[in-house]
Amino acid sequence: MTSSTTSRLPLLNAADAPAASRPLLDAVHGAFGATPNMFRAVANSPAALQAMWGFFGALGGGTLSPRLGEQIAVAVADRNGCEYCLAAHTVLGRKAGASAEEMSAAQAGESADPATAAALRFALRVVEQRGQVAEGDVAALRAAGFDDGQVVEILAHVALNLFTNYVNVAFSVPVDFPGVKLRRAA
Repeated sequence: MTSSTTSRLPLLNAADAPAASRPLLDAVHGAFGATPNMFRAVANSPAALQAMWGFFGALGGGTLSPRLGEQIAVAVADRNGCEYCLAAHTVLGRKAGASAEEMSAAQAGESADPATAAALRFALRVVEQRGQVAEGDVAALRAAGFDDGQVVEILAHVALNLFTNYVNVAFSVPVDFPGVKLRRAA
């Protein structure tokens, strides 16, 4: 679970982190059984760490399934060329009940399930069009069975993944999950 990449920011442990980051790093460690490098990098800013961890927690309590959240994450990661998020969310997607084939398809923005396929198409449209989606894009989600709250949640998953993708790519955070090959670099 290591990479030869050198991070552009220090990867902090709870002992090295600013005091306000320490309880959050402890919570992350408790949730994962380890402290992933991404959180160690973000711990340089207690405010950013609180925002990221809170965002994960809020969406974890949302109405979309964890499996769909992870499928959105791998699609967005692949589109943005984020090896870290692709690796991490592939593992988390498998833990959420998706097969290896389903995660691979999601990475390409595809799914045999029509609702999942609609969510992935929308998520990638948001990324590719920088949020400039059309009424028809939203209507397609409703037609696939998503209510307005779920439409907003899909967008929130995209936003969270943009944040994490940019952290990992911009700061060259070493991947500490089993690697997954990108289909398409950004």
